[in-house]
Amino acid sequence: MFTLPNEQSVFEIGGIKVGGQPGQLPPVMVGSIFYSGHRIVQDERRGAFDRVRARELLEAEADMSERTALPRIIDVVGNHAEALAKYVDFIAEATEDPLLLDGITAQVRIPVLAHVREVGLQERAIYNSLSPSWEEAEAEVLKASGVKAAVLQATNTRNPSIAGRVQVLKDSAEGPGLITVAAKAGVKKLLVDTSVLDTPDIGVAARTVFEVKRQTGLPAGLGPSNAMSTWKQLRKFEPEVLKGCDAATQAFPIAMGANFILYGPISNAKYVYPACALAAAYVEYAMRQESVRPVLAKRPLNTIMR
Repeated sequence: MFTLPNEQSVFEIGGIKVGGQPGQLPPVMVGSIFYSGHRIVQDERRGAFDRVRARELLEAEADMSERTALPRIIDVVGNHAEALAKYVDFIAEATEDPLLLDGITAQVRIPVLAHVREVGLQERAIYNSLSPSWEEAEAEVLKASGVKAAVLQATNTRNPSIAGRVQVLKDSAEGPGLITVAAKAGVKKLLVDTSVLDTPDIGVAARTVFEVKRQTGLPAGLGPSNAMSTWKQLRKFEPEVLKGCDAATQAFPIAMGANFILYGPISNAKYVYPACALAAAYVEYAMRQESVRPVLAKRPLNTIMR
């Protein structure tokens, strides 16, 4: 394991803490609900959905969070602004956890920012996301909303290397980097998503986590799940093999210092959480050799290994 040489930011969002040196805080799990194709969604434009099943999924994930000592953020996905606002209201009522405002485009997310301000959810909301294709209107509405947390999407299509992804966070001759854009938008709590392109790229994105933290001190993580779904060769194996490989893939970035994992459908919590808790316990125990001490009393090492 490793200790990063610079100070590592820790942000508190909606009652959970994210960031720090490896081993200081458990990684935060981010599961998606109401995503495109999710069977509980009945009308993706109007936001009609099976509320009973949605509560069951949230409660099952909450149980896994409690049993593994991994905190959670809920990724609230929507293809239309009307639907996303309804989903946000439901999650805010059904849980006390932070939530990602994950509209598929800025045009979907922007109206929901005004709604978040109206209903007073600014302290729990995380804007997902500011990317290199950010728009001026997007930054202005984000600032007006009072939302102070956002994901920065470290995507560089022209240079998808580790250095290229880190570069989009910084100012250059081509314009302001995402860190500057976020500051302009009034965002003070930044989470960097190192942007997975395909299945083999998960290793590169995980390595980029370390580099982002080394150069900026910001919390960083990634979402391996979408890339895993494109791994066609894996479909030749039995379903339980797919689940095992998926769990291993979600846990792998934690060894590289990832502060959060976007693990995909919330229904996968039952096998992803234990794998990630195990990786987090290994990291914490190893970091004791580096004199890094945990911040929280309850954490994976003393929860799943006691």
